Amino acid sequence: MAFRSSKLTSRIDAFATGSADLLILIGRIMLAWVFVGSAYGALTNFSGSVGYFRSLNVPVPQLFTIITVTLEILMSAGLILGIGTRYSAILVFLFVLSATAIAHRYWEYPAGPQQIGQYNNFLKNISILGGALLILVTGGGRFSLDRRLVD
Repeated sequence: MAFRSSKLTSRIDAFATGSADLLILIGRIMLAWVFVGSAYGALTNFSGSVGYFRSLNVPVPQLFTIITVTLEILMSAGLILGIGTRYSAILVFLFVLSATAIAHRYWEYPAGPQQIGQYNNFLKNISILGGALLILVTGGGRFSLDRRLVD
């Protein structure tokens, strides 16, 4: 069965095309928000973050926490402001890929609530990786400092 164009699909296409720059801005902000929240949580409970990284057997957990928070702030600012947007997207991709490999190996947990929680975090991270790739392709859009600096 072939997909047929309809008035609804035409309207959706027109909306997406006509609103692309605004939707890219909203998407950038939504993608960055997870890092804003994580950085805020780590800054307000630094010792808890260090303890979490210690439980994962990360070497030098205090330094690891500082580096993580710094990267989360840089990625958030880059995505929200749209400055160095494609570089921020690459950084997000690498950061989340690393975080997934370090902290969300759900298969290492016994069956039950912990495994389910880690599996959900693993899936969330896969989605974030997809969002980072989309931002890498689209760039910052019209509502970005990247665009302002080029024009």
